[in-house]
Amino acid sequence: MASQIESHRAGAQTPSAGKSPSTCWKELGLPKTKSLLPMEDIQEFGYNRATGFMWLVQGKKKVEQTFKKIKQTVSYAGEVTAFAEKGKLRKITGVKTKELMLWLNVVEVYVPEASPEKVTFKIGTGLSDSFDVTAFALGE
Repeated sequence: MASQIESHRAGAQTPSAGKSPSTCWKELGLPKTKSLLPMEDIQEFGYNRATGFMWLVQGKKKVEQTFKKIKQTVSYAGEVTAFAEKGKLRKITGVKTKELMLWLNVVEVYVPEASPEKVTFKIGTGLSDSFDVTAFALGE
């Protein structure tokens, strides 16, 4: 994983260059929520506009969060990566959701242009589910 970050680090924008996850969300047309990627205790954040690669390294090894409105628990690894494009994060690593007793990898998150009030999460098996963006609002 570190080698993937290293290969995209050259030319990447980091917080010292004025970028943060929040500003990237707005630029990419993604809702500003705390669920798409963890937003607390960020040690390092980078975004390579040329390749679309972004990464987050957080101080904790793992963070779990339960979203009460949709009754879903999400786990974020200490390092989360994704390729970003307008309205979408794809090839996500380090994010899992709990279904019954299984932890499943979240591989894609997107906001359909036709329904900007919805966020769709796709897991590694190809299944997906859409939720109202308000379920992931800060403070929920």
